[in-house]
Amino acid sequence: MTAAFTDAGVTGRLHALDIDTGATVSVGATTPEPTSSLHKVCLLATLYREAAAGRLDRTRQIEIPAEARTPGLSGIALMRDSVRLSLRDLATLTVAVSDNAAADVLWQAVGVETVNRTMAALGLRETVAVHVMADIQHLLTAERGRLADPGDVGELSTLSVLDPARTNRSTPRELTALLAAIWRDEVCGGELGTELRSLLGGQAWTHRLASGFPFDDVSVSGKTATLPTLRAEAGVVEYPDGGRYAVAVFTHAASASAILPAADAVIGSAARIAVDALRAL
Repeated sequence: MTAAFTDAGVTGRLHALDIDTGATVSVGATTPEPTSSLHKVCLLATLYREAAAGRLDRTRQIEIPAEARTPGLSGIALMRDSVRLSLRDLATLTVAVSDNAAADVLWQAVGVETVNRTMAALGLRETVAVHVMADIQHLLTAERGRLADPGDVGELSTLSVLDPARTNRSTPRELTALLAAIWRDEVCGGELGTELRSLLGGQAWTHRLASGFPFDDVSVSGKTATLPTLRAEAGVVEYPDGGRYAVAVFTHAASASAILPAADAVIGSAARIAVDALRAL
C-alpha cells in the first residue's frame, strides 16, 4: 500500500476492517485527519439515531428558499427556485452528489453538538465536528485568498481547513468503526438501519474507492471528501460471499492541481490491496 501511495505521488493513511471478524489492515490509521465532506457520514448517522430514538422525524418537510443556500457544485445549491424536501431526501442528496446546501440544512436541523454527542456515545472521541459546510467554504476562500502563492503546497498546508486541530476531524480507524457500527445495526436497526445503509450506497462518484472493485457482484457504499491537496473516501465493500469490509483512505498530494487522476485512483487500489489481505486471512 505504501508503494502504491508513493507511485501515485501522494502520502496516504488507511484503515480497513473486517466488519464481522474484527481483523484489520492499517497504515497511519490513528492519525487525525480533516474530514470535510466525510463528516456527512457522522451527520447522517446522527440523523437516523435521533429518528430511532423518536426525537426527530426524518420525513419532516422543510421549505428551502433559493436565497442564502450554501454554495456548491451539485444538488439544490444549483437550483434557482425554492424547494421543499424531507430530511431523509436531503440526506439522499447529501450523499448522492455531496450536496453542501442540503447538508447544511441537516446540520441546522440536527445540530453540531448533537452530532458530537452521538460520536462520543459511540466511542468515537477523536471524531469531532467544528464547522458546517458553509464555514469550510468561507474559510477556504478567505484564507486561500490571503496566500502569497495559492498554488504552493507548503502555503496551502497552513489553511485551517487542512489542520485537524482547527476543523472537522477524525481518524481512519474511527471512520471504519463508525461504518461498522452502521452495518451492524449499532447506530440504528430495522427499517431505519436499512434505509441509512441504502443512502450511503447511493453515491454517484465511482472514481475513488469503487474504482478498486470493478465487479458486478461487489457493492461499494461510501462518501468522498476533497480539499486542496487532500482526497479521501470512507465506505463499505460487500462481497457476494457475505464478506463486509469498512475502509477509510486519506491521501495528501504534493501538487495543488484540482485534477489528479492518480491520486483519486490510488484510493481504490490501496483499498483493494487491504481488502484482499483481509480476505486472505
